[in-house]
Amino acid sequence: MGENVRVSPLKNFVAGGFGGACLLLAGHPLDTIKVRLQTQPKAAQYALYTGTYDCFRKTVSKEGILGLYKGMGAPLAGVAPMMAISFFGFGLGKQLQQTDPGKPLTHTQIFLSGCLAGVFTTVIVAPGERIKCLLQVQSSGGGSRYSGPVDCAVRLYKEQGIRSVYKGTVLTLIRGNQFAINLYEARSASCVCSAADGKYRGLVDVLRTLLREEGPKALYKGFNAVFLRAFPANAACFLGFEVALKGLNVIAPSW
Repeated sequence: MGENVRVSPLKNFVAGGFGGACLLLAGHPLDTIKVRLQTQPKAAQYALYTGTYDCFRKTVSKEGILGLYKGMGAPLAGVAPMMAISFFGFGLGKQLQQTDPGKPLTHTQIFLSGCLAGVFTTVIVAPGERIKCLLQVQSSGGGSRYSGPVDCAVRLYKEQGIRSVYKGTVLTLIRGNQFAINLYEARSASCVCSAADGKYRGLVDVLRTLLREEGPKALYKGFNAVFLRAFPANAACFLGFEVALKGLNVIAPSW
């Protein structure tokens, strides 16, 4: 797609939502494994899983295939507006920096456009990430404090207000700029989102605590699951987006 091609916001919304759904379907199982590995007891004698494959095997054995999709309701509910706003923010960033439609953008300009997309999506992504992690962790722990995404959101808001729903927002914002810097998800994001209220005072405190208690390796727990997830999830997202966009161009060219 050329830099001077106008993209319809409505098509972006529909195609982005479809692409986001494809991303979740392809990547959520490994995301569940990642969160469970990151939040299991740090002492070796109390660890529930020995690694990625062991977590996968035990989850499927105990909960079935659907156990890998625990907590998907919250991100799925926000995926259409999230991806729509993300693609809109990315396009807006490019448009604001493009003085000559025939001249391609520099790598720096594309990076900044990706950062803008990340800022745009954080308001939607942060609550969904918080709820998703809590549901994933409670499933692996055998408890059932929350009956689902809506119940989790309502109870978080009632118990500690809007700040509790947006816990971990800074890390989600850092992670959200994947259009530009497709880095693997930081362990701290899941640690902050699923930790007991009051356990950490912020990003620096999380980093300091993890390094002190578990060492540098703590930051890479669940790395294998994240690494394996990145390829199919992102491929499915952009493939879904492009297929949907091409389909919309044929079905509704005037949008």
